[in-house]
Amino acid sequence: MTFTSHMDQALVEARAAATRGEVPVGAVVVSPGGVVVAAAGNRTREWCDPTAHAEIVALREACRIVGSERLVGHDLYVTLEPCPMCASAISQARIARVYYGASDPKSGGVAQGPRVFSHAQSHHVPEVYDGIGADAAEDLLKAFFAARREA
Repeated sequence: MTFTSHMDQALVEARAAATRGEVPVGAVVVSPGGVVVAAAGNRTREWCDPTAHAEIVALREACRIVGSERLVGHDLYVTLEPCPMCASAISQARIARVYYGASDPKSGGVAQGPRVFSHAQSHHVPEVYDGIGADAAEDLLKAFFAARREA
């Protein structure tokens, strides 16, 4: 099987989030067969919900579609390193592989900060691949925050 990145679709979701005034983060859940099951961008402000990160929204939709709280064998593409909350949800959902773009030194929970997957309490540890589409994700985030500072 040939690796196909779905980061471009995650970036589309991130851009859509930015147009809604959300921090531009996008996520895509892909089935073991390579089919996109769910895609989402941040919706914390729109839904007045601090848990409505792109990863959580995409995981919820994928679980609904699959009909299970587990997404065994599924992959997650996300434009920014997952925070601790999202990393924990990824573990609980039994995601097989996480591909993320930009690292998040301030709020990351995978390679930064608490490194959720390295704890004994992490029931499932996905394979993690970083830097996929990192430049585009970083540029999008920098432009978003620069525009907010200028406003």
